[in-house]
Amino acid sequence: MGKSDIAEHPVPAAEELARFVRSEMSWVAVGDDDAPVGFVLVDVVDGLAHVEQVSIDPPYARRGIGSALIDHVGSWAAGRGMEALTLTTFRDVPWNGPYYARLGFKELGDAERGPELTELMADEARHGLDPAERVAMRREVAGDRPAARLEA
Repeated sequence: MGKSDIAEHPVPAAEELARFVRSEMSWVAVGDDDAPVGFVLVDVVDGLAHVEQVSIDPPYARRGIGSALIDHVGSWAAGRGMEALTLTTFRDVPWNGPYYARLGFKELGDAERGPELTELMADEARHGLDPAERVAMRREVAGDRPAARLEA
């Protein structure tokens, strides 16, 4: 996948989405007309809430919807005794690494990653993502609060 494809990352296949819905680890942000405008998918990796994917419909970008979804995941994680959120992303793509850094995520060094996160990144590399361009990040959940208009 080239960097030009990042913004067009497709929605997961229906069976994969169904797995997130069944596990109650997916949330949807809706617009004024109750139509979906964004979503977040979460897994548990090394006992932490791992943000698998955040997607916002482009006409709704830059309105705080993505950060509201992340805050909601933080509250969900805190309510389950998880101490942090993790994610993997592109280090230098403006709406990836730098964006998450502005939301309070900190880059993890190799020695700071748990075994499952390390394996997840190895799997990304096997699927063609350049490890030199990827970064694992972590954000503590303290202070996260639920966002409005999110539905599981």
